[in-house]
Amino acid sequence: MILLLRPGQAPLEIDSILIDFDGALAADRRVHPKAKDKLNLLARRAKIYILTTQEEGWSKEVLRKVRAEVIHLKEGESGPEKLNLLNRLGASRTVAIGNGGHDIPMIEQAGLGICVIGREGASGELIEKADLVFTSILDALDFLLKPLRQKATLGQ
Repeated sequence: MILLLRPGQAPLEIDSILIDFDGALAADRRVHPKAKDKLNLLARRAKIYILTTQEEGWSKEVLRKVRAEVIHLKEGESGPEKLNLLNRLGASRTVAIGNGGHDIPMIEQAGLGICVIGREGASGELIEKADLVFTSILDALDFLLKPLRQKATLGQ
């Protein structure tokens, strides 16, 4: 479990992390090696789910050393599928990370919704709906790993 401390508010107990592959985790279908390392550190404390519409064999190869469950979604139906998974896991105990319009329902309902504005950009509407916004997946993952960053960002 990851405990997110929010000064003046109840802590968030996080059991699961949902991450959109295209645009949020990967840029140009590549995952930064440091992001893989950070995901493996987070996997010691929470269950990691990577959501993608990419081909199954290809995505498994790219993520083969990452301790995460890769979930393949149907193109054009990923938004509702992501929200269904979030609800099955328990929305209030889940962090959701995305960058596109199809991530909006998942980000809005998650205990903590994070938008990553990477090289591929991000949906303007998602930026408005997210609890937090980062300019790289590395910074977003570090936020979950480093409690001092949480206090500075989540404080009131």
